[in-house]
Amino acid sequence: MTGYLVTGATGQLGRPTAAALRADGHDVRGLTSSGREGTAAADLVTGEGVDTALEGIDTVVHLATANGRRDLEMARTLARAARRSGVGHLVLVSIVGVDRIPLSFYRDRLRIEEIVAGSGVPSTVQRATQFHSLVAGLFAAQRFVPAVVAPAWRFQPVAAEEVAVRLAELAVGEPRGRVPDIGGPEQRDLRDLHAAWKRASGDRRPLLPVRLPGKLFAAYEGGAALVRGEPFGRRVFEDYLRERYGA
Repeated sequence: MTGYLVTGATGQLGRPTAAALRADGHDVRGLTSSGREGTAAADLVTGEGVDTALEGIDTVVHLATANGRRDLEMARTLARAARRSGVGHLVLVSIVGVDRIPLSFYRDRLRIEEIVAGSGVPSTVQRATQFHSLVAGLFAAQRFVPAVVAPAWRFQPVAAEEVAVRLAELAVGEPRGRVPDIGGPEQRDLRDLHAAWKRASGDRRPLLPVRLPGKLFAAYEGGAALVRGEPFGRRVFEDYLRERYGA
C-alpha cells in the first residue's frame, strides 16, 4: 500500500495538506462525512464507510474535527479501523499547550493524542499554535458589541498553509512519535494584533483586554500556548489579513 488518506480533506487545514501531498506526486484520497468534492464518504463517529475508505491506504493524516466531544469517538473509530486495515503510519495534528492549559477542549485533544499513541498503529503527533484565522475570528465574531473584549494574552499565530506543508513532510517520512512543537514566526501582544486587524478590516471599536485570576489565565500568561526556540514559518498575521480583507 502506498496511498495517503486525509480526513477533513475540505477543511482549512485538510485542503492544503492534501494539495501539498498531491503536488509531490503522491496518491491522495480525501475523506469527509458527505463525500463532497470528490472525497470518500465515511462517518468517523459510527464507523460507516471507514474501512472502505482505508482500502489501499498506508498513511492517514487525521485532521477532521467536530470541535467537540465527538472528536474523541472519531479518533477511536479511526484508530481501530486503521489498525484493522494494516495502516503503517497515522499522523495527527494537535495544539500547543494541551497538556498545560485547563480547557475542556484541550483536555480532549490530549486524550486524542493518547488514543493515537496507544492505537497500535505507528504514529506521528505534531502540535502547532493557533492559526491566524482564529485570532482574527476572536475579534470579528464580536461585531454587535461596542468594544472588542478579549483575554490579554500573547499569541504566536501560524499560517494553516505552512502547517499543512509540515504535515505533508511528516506523512511521507517514518513515524516519529511526538515531534517538536511548532509556532508562528512572531509572538505578539493582543493589542498589537488587534491594531493590525482594525487597520485591515476598517473596524473602529476599541479593544478591552481582560485579565482574570485562576489557572486558565495563569497558564496562558506563563507562556503555555507559545513555543520557545526557533519559530516556524514566514507568514505573519498581516499576510493573512491582506488575503482576508484585501488591504
